[in-house]
Amino acid sequence: MIKIELPPRGLETLFGVHDQNIKYLESLLDVRIDARGQDVSIDGDPADVETAQRILEDFSDLFKEGKHFTDKELREAFAQIAEDRAFSLRDYFTKARFNPAGKKQVAPKSANQRKYIQAIQEKDVVFGIGVAGTGKTYLAVAMAVQALMQKQVNRIVLARPAVEAGEKLGFLPGDLQDKVDPYLRPLYDALFDLMDYERVTRLLEKRVVEVAPLAFMRGRTLSDAFIILDEAQNTTSEQMKMFLTRIGFGSKAVITGDVTQVDLPTGKRSGLIEAERILADVEGIEFVYFTDKDVVRHKLVQMIIRAYEEQSKKSQM
Repeated sequence: MIKIELPPRGLETLFGVHDQNIKYLESLLDVRIDARGQDVSIDGDPADVETAQRILEDFSDLFKEGKHFTDKELREAFAQIAEDRAFSLRDYFTKARFNPAGKKQVAPKSANQRKYIQAIQEKDVVFGIGVAGTGKTYLAVAMAVQALMQKQVNRIVLARPAVEAGEKLGFLPGDLQDKVDPYLRPLYDALFDLMDYERVTRLLEKRVVEVAPLAFMRGRTLSDAFIILDEAQNTTSEQMKMFLTRIGFGSKAVITGDVTQVDLPTGKRSGLIEAERILADVEGIEFVYFTDKDVVRHKLVQMIIRAYEEQSKKSQM
């Protein structure tokens, strides 16, 4: 049994309403945590007790330093530490979170999201592959905005293949830009969530930030840029090769996609699936894979994804 002393106000924050925070930590680590006065005791398997002890000690130190916590933040941190024991509560509250443009703080909500952010920081080309709702696009845009604000790059280019998934582009009203904008809307949404409307508008007008269909990139070389290719499962082999060879000096590229949702015509091979096979061992390129555990939308989305995966497995048997 391990005993730790925590300040009274800190105990209230740590345990949460109806002890929900501490019960969640107990369920993650299979330990029992009790408080008597200011003393907290931990029982369980030695390895789990040691992890819980580090969490509580970090919490105590951070609380004394004046750090504020919400129940949601604490539970997210507990879940990530349970998944990756080398991670710490101090890391979560001092290193993992960032504010790209001064409007909104961004924090990884799973170990894979944290690995993804680290890969983008360290590598020039990163593939984020996994199911919808895992933050692949949003985090990539957040990292791009941060790189631009810190003057690590001179521009951001966001691209998507405008694939007709059952709808015909030609029958949509308006000019070419009006027709393709619905396909690019998720990229605009991420930008407006991370930056003030006026700043985004100004950057778009100056072409410092460019949001365009993938086809618009043909024949260009992009240097000192942060380039994101979203929905990459809908690129053809030729388009993927074209995109990857647009990368110039001082540039960083992030390619995101979900290989279970390919909308290409029958007989067309997905450029993303092919790139997985061809580029897997190329130094300087990293692949980060997301699962339903990384879904950060409504909890029902996780259940829906699992149900579809199970059905897909049955149909293949």
